[in-house]
Amino acid sequence: MGHIWLFIRLVLSAVASFRGASRTLETMLSLFGPALPCPSWYAGRLWLLRIGYYKLTRPKHKASDWVWILDHTVQVGVEKCLLILGVRLSDLSRNDLVLSHEDVEPIALFPVRSSNGEVVFQQLEQTLDKTGHPREILGDQGSDLKAGIERFCHQHPQTCSIYDIKHKSAALLKHTLQHDEPWKSFTQQAAQSKSQIQQTALAFLAPPNQRTKARYMNLEVLVRWGQRALGVLDRLEQRADHRDSHDKLKAKLGWLRQFRDHLKEWEALLEVAITTECFVREHGLWEGAEVALSRRLDHGIASPRVLQLREQLLTFVKSESSKAKPEERLLGSSEIIESVLGKLKRLEQNQAKSGFTGLVLSAAAVVSETTREVVQKAMETVPTKKVLEWTRENLGQSVQAKRKVAFSNTENTEQIWDQLFDEL
Repeated sequence: MGHIWLFIRLVLSAVASFRGASRTLETMLSLFGPALPCPSWYAGRLWLLRIGYYKLTRPKHKASDWVWILDHTVQVGVEKCLLILGVRLSDLSRNDLVLSHEDVEPIALFPVRSSNGEVVFQQLEQTLDKTGHPREILGDQGSDLKAGIERFCHQHPQTCSIYDIKHKSAALLKHTLQHDEPWKSFTQQAAQSKSQIQQTALAFLAPPNQRTKARYMNLEVLVRWGQRALGVLDRLEQRADHRDSHDKLKAKLGWLRQFRDHLKEWEALLEVAITTECFVREHGLWEGAEVALSRRLDHGIASPRVLQLREQLLTFVKSESSKAKPEERLLGSSEIIESVLGKLKRLEQNQAKSGFTGLVLSAAAVVSETTREVVQKAMETVPTKKVLEWTRENLGQSVQAKRKVAFSNTENTEQIWDQLFDEL
């Protein structure tokens, strides 16, 4: 148990890879004298999956104040996986609703080959047996999630649906900027500058990478870079000495000066969005939340677009807060599930490029408390056989396994070959 516990701690808390955790244990054990048996990385992987299976399938307390936090994760291929995390409102502090991984419980994990509103609705109906009717369902508004959640809430009026504040603010920023010509020009020139200077001595001033998907959720880093790089140019103008490197920098980034006023407005838009996101993340949603939020938002900038965004966010918060009962605070941010899915991809590393494998169970392992007692209970009640059966039943062949069959010339793979292409 000591070896298992230490291995799991290295992976979950010390951000070690499976092989890194195995080598670390080997190094530590060698300090105690004669060589002692050391667990392999694969054994550690199976331990983590057994813990994930245990946490996912252990009985949940049925109550009427559960919050379900939902999101899909996708990788290579057509498969999607719906992860549902849960937390009870009664377990949260009214003064700080920011969630950690230990605060949430894995409720359900549904790998599927295709997803739509009907599929999501049926998945939510299946989940009722675990916790009872939830008070709130929180997530983004992907088309299949939105349709399934709306139908579920119509069937079960005691449950309300809340749209994640981060996704809402990103949608509003997208609506504000996607057709803005100065913004398009700014992003294009930033991309060009990055390619021009990232392999030069000026690489430390290179613009950040621009995401092709959900770019408006990471708009902050690009605007902040523009403001700071412009500050560097301004300081160069004030210097008495003159160097060739200064001219090179001005040649590569001098275009930023034409966006000085635009950057101020974009930063003001960001401040309104970030202030709203932080407020809802920390304090949640309750009757009158928009009044408290309005006091925090900056009234000093009179830009029409900034004022418009401010009013849109206040209207949204008011609408979502109206779903709370008297003396009740609802969650308004689903960032915790984004963090969990990010940690899953870190554990998978390059394997994420080969589609889902049994490691998807580790999404359940990384949440809720992982004490020695939990680890021991998982080892006692969940044999490896159960994990392998769950993987076969829910995931089938991985992309990597199918690739191996497709590229094999062995005669005994003909039947498997035919089955592989019959699925297409």
